[in-house]
Amino acid sequence: MARYREDVSWLAALPWPAVVYDKSGTPGPHALPNVGRESHTFLHHILSRYPEFPDCTVFLQADPFPHLAPGTTPEGLARTIAELAARGVAFKGLADYTVRCDALGRPHHLRDELGRGKWAGWGRDIPVGELYAALFAGPVPESFHTRAPAGLLFVSSGRILARPRGLYARAMADILADPHDAGNTGHALERLWSLIFNGYAALNKAAYD
Repeated sequence: MARYREDVSWLAALPWPAVVYDKSGTPGPHALPNVGRESHTFLHHILSRYPEFPDCTVFLQADPFPHLAPGTTPEGLARTIAELAARGVAFKGLADYTVRCDALGRPHHLRDELGRGKWAGWGRDIPVGELYAALFAGPVPESFHTRAPAGLLFVSSGRILARPRGLYARAMADILADPHDAGNTGHALERLWSLIFNGYAALNKAAYD
């Protein structure tokens, strides 16, 4: 879980071991710098444990409920996770919607006046195609169907390991090069999780810079 200062007492309803990465500046065993949105947190977790993962890992923001089906409770989220594991699902975005966009992340909300000042990258496009080219082999698609927006992911160990460690390291390097997300690199990675975890090994590059 990627946490800033949110109340995470609801996590007690999920009956599995949890690691809460705290980005609030409070010292602790899982404290991280507040950079790179939740993408930095998830990549840190993967890189620090690769290749040792449990059968399933759930990646969450600390307040996932605005992105889940209306009325979802912590107990309901726990039931969904348990059902996915019992069915042997390899990957599932948990958000209640999907996103379609082009290689510049359009359409997006980063020019909406209500969001001015909320994101460092406000007013700029989202470099989805550019980050795709850095992570995957082959031509960049003209459009993307994001089945896992909002950084809420159920992932099997097999799907994590279908990508070499180098891909995650390259993604982390790009995130750290844009620590405050002024270039919307974190937003771009959010659009690509469903491709990262789709298990299609042919997309892997032979080597990563």
